[in-house]
Amino acid sequence: MKFDSLKDNFTIPAAEEKILRFWDENDVFHKAQKAHHDRPHFVFYEGPPTANGRPGIHHVIARTVKDLVCRYKHMQGFRVDRKAGWDTHGLPVEIEVEKQLRLETKSQVLEYGIGNFNAKCRESVFTFLDQWNEITRRIGYWIDLDDAYVTLTNEYIETVWWILKTFYDRDLLYKGYKTVPFCPRCGTGLSSHEVAQGYQLVKDPSIYVKVPAADEDFKYLVWTTTPWTLPSNAALCLHPEATYVLVEHEGEKLVLAEALVPRVFGEDKPALKKWRGSEFLGRRYRPLFDFYTDQADTAFVVITGGFVTLEDGTGIVHIAPGFGQDDYEVGLQHGLPVFQAIEPNGIFKAVAGKYAGKFIKDADPEIIRDLKATGALYKKEQYEHNYPFCWRCDSALIYIARQSWYIRTTQFKEQLIRNSNAINWQPDEIRTGRMLNWLENNVDWALSRERFWGTPLPIWVCDDEKCGRITAVGSIAQLRQEGIDVPAEVDLHKPMMDEVKLRCACGQTMTRVPEVIDVWFDSGAMPYAQWHYPFENREEFAIKFPAEFISEAVDQTRGWFYSLLAIGTMLFDQSAFKNVLVLEMVLDKDGKKMSKHKGNVVDPFVTVAEYGADPVRWYMVSTSNPWLATKFDLGALQEVVRKYFDTLRNTYSFFALYANIDDVLARAAAAGQTVEAFLADKAGEPTPFDRWITSRYHSLAGEVAAGFDRYDITPAVRKIQNFVIEELSNWYVRNNRRRFWAKGDEPSKMRAYLTLYRVLEGVCRLTAPVAPFLSELIWTELMGPQREKFGIPLSVHMTEFPKADAAAVDAELEAVMGLVERIVSLGRAARARKNLKVRQPLAHMMVQAPPQIPWERVAEYAPIMRDELNVKDVTPAENIDRFVSYAAKLNFKAAGPKLGPAVKAAAAAVAALASADVRRLAETGRIELAIEGRRVELGAEEVEVIRSEEAGWAVESEGGTTVALATELTEDLIAEGFARELVNKIQNMRKSSGFEVTDRIAVRVASTTRLAEAVRRFGEFIRRETLAEELEFTVDGHPAEGTEWNINGEPSRIAVRKLKTGTTA
Repeated sequence: MKFDSLKDNFTIPAAEEKILRFWDENDVFHKAQKAHHDRPHFVFYEGPPTANGRPGIHHVIARTVKDLVCRYKHMQGFRVDRKAGWDTHGLPVEIEVEKQLRLETKSQVLEYGIGNFNAKCRESVFTFLDQWNEITRRIGYWIDLDDAYVTLTNEYIETVWWILKTFYDRDLLYKGYKTVPFCPRCGTGLSSHEVAQGYQLVKDPSIYVKVPAADEDFKYLVWTTTPWTLPSNAALCLHPEATYVLVEHEGEKLVLAEALVPRVFGEDKPALKKWRGSEFLGRRYRPLFDFYTDQADTAFVVITGGFVTLEDGTGIVHIAPGFGQDDYEVGLQHGLPVFQAIEPNGIFKAVAGKYAGKFIKDADPEIIRDLKATGALYKKEQYEHNYPFCWRCDSALIYIARQSWYIRTTQFKEQLIRNSNAINWQPDEIRTGRMLNWLENNVDWALSRERFWGTPLPIWVCDDEKCGRITAVGSIAQLRQEGIDVPAEVDLHKPMMDEVKLRCACGQTMTRVPEVIDVWFDSGAMPYAQWHYPFENREEFAIKFPAEFISEAVDQTRGWFYSLLAIGTMLFDQSAFKNVLVLEMVLDKDGKKMSKHKGNVVDPFVTVAEYGADPVRWYMVSTSNPWLATKFDLGALQEVVRKYFDTLRNTYSFFALYANIDDVLARAAAAGQTVEAFLADKAGEPTPFDRWITSRYHSLAGEVAAGFDRYDITPAVRKIQNFVIEELSNWYVRNNRRRFWAKGDEPSKMRAYLTLYRVLEGVCRLTAPVAPFLSELIWTELMGPQREKFGIPLSVHMTEFPKADAAAVDAELEAVMGLVERIVSLGRAARARKNLKVRQPLAHMMVQAPPQIPWERVAEYAPIMRDELNVKDVTPAENIDRFVSYAAKLNFKAAGPKLGPAVKAAAAAVAALASADVRRLAETGRIELAIEGRRVELGAEEVEVIRSEEAGWAVESEGGTTVALATELTEDLIAEGFARELVNKIQNMRKSSGFEVTDRIAVRVASTTRLAEAVRRFGEFIRRETLAEELEFTVDGHPAEGTEWNINGEPSRIAVRKLKTGTTA
């Protein structure tokens, strides 16, 4: 019975597949859930994705974050139910079906048949379900796919209807004639939160046209960026308080805002006359197009409005009340007619004459040419601006006045802001910025959609116009009670709901309005509809509302986050969630948005198959905070595998290797003990190193839990990573490895085993929420195959998340060891700067440490510093400044613009700085000087620091700690350096030959007399370090076999062979 050392042919993807089989075969997820059935609830809501598209790499980070938090809370002892969900309605589904059926317009859908079309939509919604389920399983996202809520079910829709009837009965649902953002491709209006998701930077024609006044000999110079709206023009609008002038240009008299004359003409022009904008009110003009001249008595008049800008254009805008919110509202105020020369699909009507049948953007160039031909065009430019596009089909929207159904969200503005402020937004700037701005400018929710596949708006209207009664249906029971011949099997979709008639109190029938609802209302209703509330599961709902935690991408701020907040506020005056972790976009490695046509899309299936899910998960939450854009770089992902995962695996493998030599697992099983108990019985007293790594582990556990509790994931994960790499592997194991080489059950060795075992086991639990596969693999190996016999849980995910033991934390010891680590790090930096390998011994190092820590405490670890830095002696020093001096000179190019004429005086002052002052400048990056009677601050970029060391010394400083290494080499030191290099090369050859760590070997070396002398003097050291029973050396000879090496400039050839057991020299 042995620990698997995870060495032979180990790959992370293969190990993860093994763990997936373990989870499946043992039903670990459901067992874990069942074990916590009676625990306190931690409520999580899954934002419903649409399964008619393939999952992308951005879905992996979302599912990683959600899984991480849910696993963590489960390990803290909560019951964390994880109900999956699927968003199955809306335009994404319709568009995909239209592509399949090659339908391009709504009229073609109607010809095909709504029933047939919606049947295809129902089939389509789960096109990629298998791939969604596979990526969910493969990345270890534990969620209950068997009990998912689905927005197309009658139960779900019935709850949505109940909510809408509640709103209608409270007079919160109404029909209004407003300007709405409308997608001509999809043939439906959009809500404001949908529009917010689709802005793009575009260039549109910006034209200046000359509109003749009807009562005087001049022309109004009018600016517009939508030439296609000019045929629907009804008025001109000026700012009432602005000053307007009459100017002459190329023989024409033009009126425009005085402030914009230089911008429009490129020069100032004398004013022939001046007016206030309000003086033009009621004046008439002659329209540019004659399509609506039969209604001239109410149109083609000059009006005023405060929204007219003096930042761009001419200060005069044309008004088309049929297009644009400002235009519509000012048109209502002035009683203007609503001209609409185009259909909602963006095609010009017959009334538009020669433009009839053309799409608005296709007609723009022709309209501009015609204006030029008639002399009405002054000039044409390109105008770059952000413009809304349909977030589903990527078509430019138009703003058109239409009747639509709205929810009075504006009545709840203050409650929405209050409830949003009560949410823990991570990061908080979403609350104070993006969301607050949205709520402060809240408009009524445009609910209805003129489409087919969605939740039907449950509003029925009496067919008798004189009656006009309207009713809202809030349940299937009400539908059956008030309906006429309702089928036994109902489908709460079009076309069946279009065909169901209700009885009106007046005796006539009632017909449902044709619209469906905004899909965001569907998803925002999930806290209630997932339980079919209030029709059933009332107790379940009471427990699971509101959610403790949700997480989705930042584009959901004005989507799902807003719909959850708005519906919860209007229903129960509280948000539907308490904590939200907002995720940013996943970009390519160059920071560019991923897209198929750019060829920079990262395939999650390929990436996970090649690198493993754990590295992808770890990379995504450690590389940057989730609310910052992640630049997905496969090279950086490989670094995560190499630096963190390989280090963790190698640290475990180190333990397994030596524990297997001592047969720890089998002996523990034979003794009827857990591995931990077996080791504890044989362990000696903990060394300071054992106490230090134990203290650091418990400090880490507290810091990680605190970070996860705040939903501040990235710093916590980075702390784990640093602990494993720098403290556990590079410091504890590296400095204690010789303890593991001791013979028998030597107590210090057994204590080292126990300490490393406990820390590795704890690290597995700390990392289980982030990297669920490798933590499971290593943990189950550490626990052994008989773990359930000892009452140990089946899985690491069924254990308790580590709690920091305050009694185990030794802050003073951590500070001392931290200083020792810093000293070693500075020593290594000094070596590197002088190109001195660590294997080359040095005679002496002096240390000047901060006064807060007595040198006596640091001196306890002098053997470690000597060993790590390969120096013979380490001593304290009062003042190491004598080994290094600093001077400075001014960087004239950088400092000149700031200093001006004082630059020469400044250069002299900088040159006169004392060494200590320059050193402070080097450390702080700034210095303040008196230059010609004034104080001037200079930065590191403006002053060049010149550092000079005393010959024979290398000095490094950081954070109040300074080390000085003696770099002069004696013959003895050089010889020992040869010996250590030779040991390194032999050890490499042992490893590459596949020898076991206990194998004894024979070594033959052929090299120079210089190396021969080193071998003669340090032969015993070489034998001991390499387990060489035989060490044969020849000068200038060559072994028949072997490998050529360069040993510090001495050409050598080395051959090694394994000796049979029991063989001696």
